[in-house]
Amino acid sequence: MRKTIYIFSDGELQRKDNTICFNSQDGKKYLPVEDINEIFLFGEVDLNKRFLEFAAQKEILIHYFNYYGYYMGTFYPREHYNSGYMILCQAEHYLDKSKRTALASRFVSGAVLNIKKVLRYYQNRGKSLQDTLEAIEELEQTLDNCHDTSELMAVEGNIRNYYYKAFDEIIADPDFVFNERSRRPPKNHLNCLISFGNSILYTYILSEIYRTHLDPRIGYLHATNFRRFSLNLDVAEIFKPIIIDRLIFTLISKGMLTKTDFEKDMAGVLLKEKGRKRFVEELDKRLKATITHRSTGRKVSYRRLMRLELYKLEKHLMGESVYEPFIAQW
Repeated sequence: MRKTIYIFSDGELQRKDNTICFNSQDGKKYLPVEDINEIFLFGEVDLNKRFLEFAAQKEILIHYFNYYGYYMGTFYPREHYNSGYMILCQAEHYLDKSKRTALASRFVSGAVLNIKKVLRYYQNRGKSLQDTLEAIEELEQTLDNCHDTSELMAVEGNIRNYYYKAFDEIIADPDFVFNERSRRPPKNHLNCLISFGNSILYTYILSEIYRTHLDPRIGYLHATNFRRFSLNLDVAEIFKPIIIDRLIFTLISKGMLTKTDFEKDMAGVLLKEKGRKRFVEELDKRLKATITHRSTGRKVSYRRLMRLELYKLEKHLMGESVYEPFIAQW
C-alpha cells in the first residue's frame, strides 16, 4: 500500500535520481518514490519544475496547507484514468435537475444517518442526547420534500447546527466548547479542530478520486462552479461524522490534545505544529484501521472505504446500480 507523507518542516523537495530528497535543517531524507501516494506540505517547502514533472510521472498528488493550517490547493497530476464516457455521465447527472437532486439527497441522507450513529454511540455511553436526536430526526423527515440542492443544503445545515451543539455534551470540557460554527478564522479550539480535520479529509478523498475515472470538478450537492473541486466535498459529508468528529472526541477525551496545543493571533485560533502532527498521526492510524465490510465480509480500511464509495458512485452514474451511501454499523 502506498504511503502518505506529511512534511511539517521548512525545506526543499528535489528529485534525486529515481527518488525524492527532502532537504531541511535536520539534513537530507530520501523518500522511495514508488511508495508514495500523496504528500501533505504544512511547512514552507520549495520545489521546482523538475520535481513537479517527476511527481506527475509517478502520479503523486501534493496538497498544500499554509502557515495557519488552511488548505491552499493541490498539485493534481494529469489524469491517466480519465474517461470521456464517465465525464459525460457526470455532466448528464449534473445538468438534469431531478438526477442531480436525487444524488445530492443521498449524500445528505448518508451524512445524517452517520451523524445519528455518532450521537447514539455516545448516548449509549451516558450522554444526554435524546432531544438532539429527536430534533434531527424531525428535520430528516423533510429531506424527501426538498426540490433542489439549495433546499437540501438548508436542511443539512440545520441538522448540523443541532449536531454541533451536542459536541459540548459529548466532550464536556470547558477548554473545548462549540458556541457556534466558525471557519475562517475559527474562533475557538473546537472549531479549529473541525476545520483542520475536514480540510484534510477533503484532500484524502481528492486523492482517491484521482485513482478512479471520476472528474473531481463535477459535484452534485456542492455546486460545480468556479471552485476547483467539488465532488470530494460531496463524498466527505458521509465520512466527516464517523472519521473526523469521532477522532476529535478521542483526542480530547484522552488528553492527546489540550489548550496548550493552540495559539491565538489576528487570524483566529491556530493549532500549533505539535498539535497538527498529533492530529494527522492519529488520523493516519484511523484511516488504516479496518472493519468488516458488510457486503463482502472482508476486512477493509477506512481509507479503502472511500475508494469503494467512489466505485459505487461510478456505477450509479452509468446506470448499473443505485448509489447507497456507506453507513457505519457500530
